[in-house]
Amino acid sequence: MRSGAKTAVIGGVFLVVAGGVGYGAYTGLVGPGAPNTSAEVRTGPLTAEEVDGAAKEFLTQWASGKDASAVGQLTTDATAAASYINSFREEARVTSPVITPGVAVGTRVPFTVSATVTFEGKSAPWEYGSELTVVRGQTTGRPVVAWTPSVLYPKLTTATRLVTGEASAPQIDAVDRNGVELTAEKYPSLGPILNELREKYGKDAGGSPGIELALKADESAAGAADQPADQTLVQLAEGIPGKLTTTLDATVQGAAERSVKTFSEASVAAVKPSTGEILAIANNRADGFNAAMLGKQAPGSTMKIVTAALLLEKGLIGADKAAECPKDASYMGRGFTNLNGFSLDDQPFSTSFARSCNTAFIKLIDDVGDDSALGKEAAEVFGIGLDNWKTGVPTFDGSVPATAGGEAAAQYIGQGTVQMNVLNMASITATVKDGAFKQPVLVAPTLDNRQTATAARTLSPTVAQQLRRMMRITATSGTAATAMSGLGGDKGAKTGSAEVDGQETSNSWFAGYRDDLAAAAVVQAGGHGGDAAGPVVAAVLGAG
Repeated sequence: MRSGAKTAVIGGVFLVVAGGVGYGAYTGLVGPGAPNTSAEVRTGPLTAEEVDGAAKEFLTQWASGKDASAVGQLTTDATAAASYINSFREEARVTSPVITPGVAVGTRVPFTVSATVTFEGKSAPWEYGSELTVVRGQTTGRPVVAWTPSVLYPKLTTATRLVTGEASAPQIDAVDRNGVELTAEKYPSLGPILNELREKYGKDAGGSPGIELALKADESAAGAADQPADQTLVQLAEGIPGKLTTTLDATVQGAAERSVKTFSEASVAAVKPSTGEILAIANNRADGFNAAMLGKQAPGSTMKIVTAALLLEKGLIGADKAAECPKDASYMGRGFTNLNGFSLDDQPFSTSFARSCNTAFIKLIDDVGDDSALGKEAAEVFGIGLDNWKTGVPTFDGSVPATAGGEAAAQYIGQGTVQMNVLNMASITATVKDGAFKQPVLVAPTLDNRQTATAARTLSPTVAQQLRRMMRITATSGTAATAMSGLGGDKGAKTGSAEVDGQETSNSWFAGYRDDLAAAAVVQAGGHGGDAAGPVVAAVLGAG
């Protein structure tokens, strides 16, 4: 059989279509499922013939509908493979797969699957691509498929399963605050968020479920609790979607989507300071993770917003009060320096803030006299770390854990054990702009009568005013000036660069506000905050 020709139909309905792998050249080989009659177990790198033969036999037997246990024997984990293949057929209801291999790359063989999903008289086509890797069996020396659930479907893991049946929740027609339709096709970042909204509010929105093939969390598996909401893969029968109004703004969301595409591995969030309403959430990540709401990273010097609030409340600084900013400083044996070793002489603290002087903050930790004070400030004023936000979808609400010594000092400049995401930092920025914490929300609390989080106290008017002044200076003549230069109105900002172990270039962070809109962004390995994350935030603020 020549490369590119179809094999015979197996069992009347199943096919394996030979692509660029060149199976026809190796039809005389002993297949990987055959007994090893040689007394010597073969070792060493796999040959092209072995890769092709093992891939051919596995794909052919999987497609043929043969006993799953026999197919499993062609892999490194016969029991697990058989279980997943059975589930693929019986729980996902996938029939008539036509599998077309691509060109092998070393030991990896890509392939496409074209199949039919059938349930209670309803059916729909399903097409996707995947790949397998061939390895040499440790004890037999035979070439076999390295088993992982993603062989059957790329997003399938040990914590998920494929299920066809009545949907767990009706579809939703989500709209923004002005009634503009929001879809994952037009706003890709909203895909996982719309799935979460559907899971939680589909029934309340007035819809009725259809029949679908979905990727679901396997409740019996480890890690299932951390899986996102059900993802619809194939719709066999439409239900009636319900209408759900969100707080998002399609114009701001569109700007957020475009801005994150400028950089790989970038996230941005925007909120309305006066209400806490989320106006945009966007991510550009290879893994599809909603890092804007669920991420956990050190926020770098954007955390100095919270630290400055603490120092102002303690009366240790004033925006116009002179502050020390030496080129280096230490606390409890841990040393800290400023970018490129700069220092400032007899300058007001607002200049240290605008220039992002690390040592000006570190020098004051002794005077605070409480290593846990920063975490208390974050929780009591900014609503961070209480783990009680109810936005309408799952979120990570930030963390400033209690610590001591040099690690506590690192927290003052957003390093060490501080963990935030851009929604947290956008909310912190919004709190400064408004003067009081308003918990971010994506869906109106009145829809499900949920209680949103509150902070124990507000910023005093004097402290809030000084914070806004320092952020305004930063946006007009400090490290954020270039990024914010094209924006008018009442504006303020703070840049940040977060050093990460094992990462050559720091993560770029930026938080800013313009009138009644606050936003924050992070770009992985983006360097200085004003260079990468700054333009992302500025684009979002400009759209508001």
